[in-house]
Amino acid sequence: MNEDARHRRAIPYTRESRGLGVIVGFDASDQGTRALHYAAVEAHRRSLPLTVISAFTVPRAVAGYVDSAAEITGDSLARRGAEDMLDEAREHLRNYPGTVAYRVEHGDAAGVMIARSENAAFAVVGGRGRGGFVGRLLGSVSSALPAHAHCPTTVVNRRYDPGMIGGATRFTPRPDDRPVIVGVDGSRHGRVAALHAAEAAMARGTNLEVLLALPPIDSSVLWYSSRSAKDAGITDKELQGLQERLDGEARWLGSHFPGLSIEGVLEEGSAAHVMASATARAQLTVMGTRGRGGITSALLGSVSRSVLIEARGPVQVVPLLADARLENHEEFSPVL
Repeated sequence: MNEDARHRRAIPYTRESRGLGVIVGFDASDQGTRALHYAAVEAHRRSLPLTVISAFTVPRAVAGYVDSAAEITGDSLARRGAEDMLDEAREHLRNYPGTVAYRVEHGDAAGVMIARSENAAFAVVGGRGRGGFVGRLLGSVSSALPAHAHCPTTVVNRRYDPGMIGGATRFTPRPDDRPVIVGVDGSRHGRVAALHAAEAAMARGTNLEVLLALPPIDSSVLWYSSRSAKDAGITDKELQGLQERLDGEARWLGSHFPGLSIEGVLEEGSAAHVMASATARAQLTVMGTRGRGGITSALLGSVSRSVLIEARGPVQVVPLLADARLENHEEFSPVL
């Protein structure tokens, strides 16, 4: 079964019905603190509530004891540690002008975030941490959270700068003329990601760049299934055709976001390299979870790990969400 078949069931999604607003996993690490600030700014920008979550599990060395009193003690200590982390989060969010809720959850960090994402408009997590939410993000949990979240998930790494301004003003979005960049490949997942990227660009008052990666010639047979290795070269006419299709994608997005400046960019290189490079010039880079073999199909495999590790800014992963705006889209496919 192909990727689109396995993931064709769209997740019902309306931001207004997601009562938790922006959820953020917090473990008091440096990157967890950066993620907390990012989530607070995003919630403030979108006029959404902010929900800070700290998760805990009882260590196996304690949970395996026969003595139930030891289990209770272990649970209490672990819970207390999570509560202490939330106290630190409260200190970081002192003077935050929006609505904030704090939750201690029992369970695996990724599982907790996935479950809570069903009632969240956005999820935010740091790139690395102390072993809670983000410590294993680039290991087994890295694929679990973006792959199974029921809302867009943003990964914030150490290169995100929360600034040095104090008081409530530190949560006010700062002017930033860098674009929002979204990777597309003609798949439904990619189009949903493009719609959310356009919303992000509008909310931030910046332009949107719709990026299509054109792989090197030696790998083009993997992208252009009608070609043999012998004639895998791409002609100028075909490149022009791809650019026209990409421009059509931009026009479709523009029909839903009047006034938004949108540019379609065709860039040669592997999906991982193109998107990782894009993060250096974007204030937010957006990807879908699945695709047709380009940027989004491998997002939760080697490409995702590469982009998240190499990213120089926040990366948002968008699952296949139900969206009526897809209905007026004419098929866009770079696979010729």
